[in-house]
Amino acid sequence: MRPGIFVWNELLTPDVEAAKQFYATLAGWSFRGTPCAEGTYWVAELEGKPVAGIMTMPRDLPPHVPPHWFQYLQVDDVDASLEQVTQSGGTILRPPFDVPDVGRIGFITDSTGAALGLMAPLARP
Repeated sequence: MRPGIFVWNELLTPDVEAAKQFYATLAGWSFRGTPCAEGTYWVAELEGKPVAGIMTMPRDLPPHVPPHWFQYLQVDDVDASLEQVTQSGGTILRPPFDVPDVGRIGFITDSTGAALGLMAPLARP
């Protein structure tokens, strides 16, 4: 993978169990859970490889935000990219933070108001 491509998708939903059943049937996914701030983060796997994530919608989202898929764009340096976001008319929604065994992440809106995540994945051997 390289900077400039979308590298991860995650579903934010109020009904994780229903979503897991739906995507297990539709896409043949299996799921592996790991603890997170919202309870459990479910990594969807296909043939043993991670393909997406599913989690309960964060409590700090406004109530009018519907369940949705959220995408992450790979960058080399999240902190430097966040500076470019503001210079280009975007907005930082959440400052950068580290996710163990994943990488560094920040949440933004682009200059049109579309939300996405920026991710600098950890180097894999």
